[in-house]
Amino acid sequence: MPPPRRPRRRTGEPPATERNRTPWRALRHPGMRWWSAANLVSNTGTWMQLTAQNLLVLHLTGSAAATGLSLSAQAAPGLLLGLLGGAAVDAWPRRLTASAAQALLALVGFLTAALVLTGHLTVPVLMVLAAVTGLIATVDAPACALLGNDLVPVRDVPSSIALGSVVSGAGRVGGTALAAVVVSWWGPGAAYIANGVSFLAVAAVIPFLRPHPEAGQERPAPAARPRADAAPSRRGTGTRDGLRFFLGRPRLVALAAITALSSVFGRNYGLTLAVLVTGPLGGAAGAFGTVSTVLAVGGVAGAVLAGRLRSPSVRLVGALAAAGAVLQIAAGLSPQLWVLLLLVAPMAVVESVSDTAGTTVLQTDPPPHLRGRVLGVWRTAGTGWGLVGPPLLGLLMQVAGARGALVTGGVLIAGAVAAGTVLHDGRARRARRARRARRARRARRAPVRTTPVFTELPYAVRPAAASPAPVRPATTACTAPGHTELCAAGCAPAMP
Repeated sequence: MPPPRRPRRRTGEPPATERNRTPWRALRHPGMRWWSAANLVSNTGTWMQLTAQNLLVLHLTGSAAATGLSLSAQAAPGLLLGLLGGAAVDAWPRRLTASAAQALLALVGFLTAALVLTGHLTVPVLMVLAAVTGLIATVDAPACALLGNDLVPVRDVPSSIALGSVVSGAGRVGGTALAAVVVSWWGPGAAYIANGVSFLAVAAVIPFLRPHPEAGQERPAPAARPRADAAPSRRGTGTRDGLRFFLGRPRLVALAAITALSSVFGRNYGLTLAVLVTGPLGGAAGAFGTVSTVLAVGGVAGAVLAGRLRSPSVRLVGALAAAGAVLQIAAGLSPQLWVLLLLVAPMAVVESVSDTAGTTVLQTDPPPHLRGRVLGVWRTAGTGWGLVGPPLLGLLMQVAGARGALVTGGVLIAGAVAAGTVLHDGRARRARRARRARRARRARRAPVRTTPVFTELPYAVRPAAASPAPVRPATTACTAPGHTELCAAGCAPAMP
């Protein structure tokens, strides 16, 4: 019988293993294509509104501090109510939740536009509307993030997240550029209207999206899960369940520590590099614009590279954070602007890949019924270090200068990652030794089982019957002559 033929691959088509690692493999799924297009429209509108909001606050107050206050008012609900938003995402139907959140955000945008166009918008009202937007976002952000992951199998989640990073970057660039045109031609109210329309576009697409059949089927090994997650029947919707799972999961705690250190001391390049370029390196505002452009290009390149990831780990995130810290130290010591430009591109690539890897771990490590609450915990923590980071870094720059802040931050990040790796490896070695010792103790306590040796036969043996005594022939009187010759035959002499 001839061997079965392998299916032929079309000319120019990459092998299956290579297709499964392409950065854009998430776009093979129709739902992800629609979702990415809707997200591009939404991100463009969001950045249009954010830019118009900053310009509007400056126009109304003439104060940069008021602009920062409006951004803080929008971020405050994420800090205070992130856990509740994640619990709502776990408790409510995901597509319905995302659609309702997008519709409410559109309503806020249209209301703000009406107030702007009629001249009734004041700074307090704008602060309240910004806070309402942040409140809705506490539910909208985790719902949309998990909805996007439901459209692809688990192995394509890194590609989906990397694609989202590219879409977000493109929407930021396009939205900022369009805001300048729209505001200059029609005023800030038109930007709010455009953002409201973009939210309605997403809300109209969501009902037609269908989850992928393999989404969420692959899970970590049960032995690696904490005890609280071992019982699938206990699926409450309380916020404490998500916090308990997060704090009881060492890899998520380590991921949070790495991300917090990197965000506070390593990723505020818009602040540190601006001071470095215009200060010690003697560049002008155009030079910092060039640095910002290189950062943006490197971020997009990093997102494309991160799309090739399959199963990233916290160790990979830590290694990338340490590599970025080393590049940051080198950037702080740059003698010329062209040296800094050579270092900025790999810094942005490493940051983008690290972000994608960390987000993949965060969104795939928890069980499906806890992912919304875990993202809520992360949103609360992320908002906290996002608010604390810039003032702390500014204080560090005031004390040590731009170069000192970059070098000190890089040393702190690299040192913390190295110390954490050493502690983790030491704990893992001690755990392995403890397991071997427990197995050895159990082996010593266990009774020794040997093959039984029977001293008696395992079955009853009947004694052999006694052999009958030889029957001697009856002796008779021998009357034959010469009987004495027959005595050996048992003859008896004749009786007289």
